[in-house]
Amino acid sequence: MTFSIAARCAKTGQLGVALSSSSIAVGARCPWLLAGVGAVSSQNITLPMLGQQVLEKLEQGVPPGAALDNVLANQRFSEYRQVIAIDSAGVTAGFSGEQTLGVYHAAQGRDCVAAGNMLADQQVINAMVAAFERATGQLTDRLMAALQAAVDNGGEAGPVHSAAVKVVGSYSWPIVDLRVDWAEHDPIGELAALWQAYAPQMQAYIVRAVDPREAPSYGVPGDE
Repeated sequence: MTFSIAARCAKTGQLGVALSSSSIAVGARCPWLLAGVGAVSSQNITLPMLGQQVLEKLEQGVPPGAALDNVLANQRFSEYRQVIAIDSAGVTAGFSGEQTLGVYHAAQGRDCVAAGNMLADQQVINAMVAAFERATGQLTDRLMAALQAAVDNGGEAGPVHSAAVKVVGSYSWPIVDLRVDWAEHDPIGELAALWQAYAPQMQAYIVRAVDPREAPSYGVPGDE
């Protein structure tokens, strides 16, 4: 039902997750990030708190593989879960329980890890990793390239209806948090359009938060 990628930008230290699903509002349940610590996607038959618990372990300095092992060993129904994680050093790990749905796969690459279930083919996940490694630009650009590569290589066995991308940087809040909660067709295309609209404004919103005196005006009512 879902394919995702968690990744790090070695240059900026940003961490991010991008994903798409046949289910509604995938961005509300699956991606979990903590600036300077790590990024996690908890998916398949989703238990959102797994993302929170893995991040807690990463914050304590536990490596991603051990963090997944520890958290999943203490949960019922781990065989139904699929989880990927990356820490701030770019170390990655993935887990797919034996009850993961349909065709499933996980793959690790340079500064990234991807996984999916109910896939058209396992190659979908390999293509995500390869696309991320090839792509240039901001971390979000590279994450979006990975999502598009998944679609180009078959994506899910059925249509996807939601997509999301979330990125953390040097601040305690996400600098990118974009979601398409439901689209009949091409939620990844709609998400890409949102990113293209937001990207030129992203830094301005950071400035507004950090130093309102320097905030640019957009000429809207009440914006002076």
